[in-house]
Amino acid sequence: MITASDFRRGLVVQIDSAPCIILDISLQSPTARGGNTLVKTKYRNLLTDQVLNKTFKSGDKIDEADFNRRKGQFLYTQDEQGVFMDRETYEQYEIGGELYEEVCGYLLDGGEVSLGIYNDQVVTLEVPQVVELTVTETAPALKNSTATAQTKEAILETGISVQVPGYLESGERIKVDTRECRFISRA
Repeated sequence: MITASDFRRGLVVQIDSAPCIILDISLQSPTARGGNTLVKTKYRNLLTDQVLNKTFKSGDKIDEADFNRRKGQFLYTQDEQGVFMDRETYEQYEIGGELYEEVCGYLLDGGEVSLGIYNDQVVTLEVPQVVELTVTETAPALKNSTATAQTKEAILETGISVQVPGYLESGERIKVDTRECRFISRA
């Protein structure tokens, strides 16, 4: 059991019989004497992917979810699903649907991931914040256009496209921010 005053971002708790990850927290102190501090939370239900709001009193006790984060590895794609392996137990999981579609553009065979497991089922799948990928297709480097920062579209080895600076060419390795799908720098 954990009290609402101990909430923090990223904590997974049991709300309405489902594992929920806390996205945002704000505290509100009452003006009346003897009033409890209110803990306003924004959380995502990991089973339904709904984002909800709920207010708790600071002394409310909430169960922590039986949720584990484990290091995993992407093995391969099979029939529009990804096959992942838990690096601790060597158990393999086939993950498809929206959970896989959100991250498949950043995955290379053997890439590291973080698996969120609840009741022997993967409910979250996270990739590193920065991944290195190779540019497979882009327009030729722009010449004599240094007055303003120019960007162009580049297709990466996994099939996603990002905007890159005009000086990059095909075959170069770049770092990509997975949260915003944007170019960071050369690798």
